Amino acid sequence: MLKPLTLSVAAAALSMPAIAAAAPQIDIAATGPVVELSVFESVEVAPDLVTIGAGVTTEALTATEALRQNSAEMQKVIARIKASGVAEKDIQTTGINLNARYDYDQQSQRQVFRGYQASNRVNVILRKIDDTGRVLDALVEAGATDLSGPDFSIDDDTAAKDAARKRAVERANAQAKAYAAMLGYQNVRVLSISEAMQGMGPMPMSKSRDAIELTASAPPVQPGMVQTGVNVAITYEMVGGPAAR
Repeated sequence: MLKPLTLSVAAAALSMPAIAAAAPQIDIAATGPVVELSVFESVEVAPDLVTIGAGVTTEALTATEALRQNSAEMQKVIARIKASGVAEKDIQTTGINLNARYDYDQQSQRQVFRGYQASNRVNVILRKIDDTGRVLDALVEAGATDLSGPDFSIDDDTAAKDAARKRAVERANAQAKAYAAMLGYQNVRVLSISEAMQGMGPMPMSKSRDAIELTASAPPVQPGMVQTGVNVAITYEMVGGPAAR
């Protein structure tokens, strides 16, 4: 795993660089050289949440009929989601669309009206990852015409971020002391510290309804591991004067 490290060394007379744009400007007197380290550390953890998307798309000659059909089909999908044990607070509508459909007629060289298309999508949080394949299969049976996900995450990554933070600070301290020793100084002291969080990036997988119907009844789902981490920026002053040789 790559762990990026950036370094800048400045004479004490120079003003200290800002660690983060949002951080207040604080001047701390330094008599020795200053080293600023930016260290990223991440921790892999097993996910305990999975988010999937489910939607219904319908077409009809009139806008009213397209929306009516879509609403009826989506109600079936939502009812099936709830019947699968998903709490209402874990179901969120993410988009409702209604658009006119046109095809380009090559002979007449003009757009020909074909009707209306309505769509409705929800995001669903599953708190039992082992249920993912079964729920996906049930949604298709209930009339879902497109699925997205699964996106894996963890409900509370506090402990994982604490572990990543500890690693980052330990690595920064060791690196700063190593630079001090190379330049003839005995130790370092912290002048400033800031932190940026890293979330867990999504790993989307989407299949059309037809593609899913060609697979096994309940799609196999492998949750793997997810990463969470922190980026710590620490500014050190080298202290102790040149070490005696």
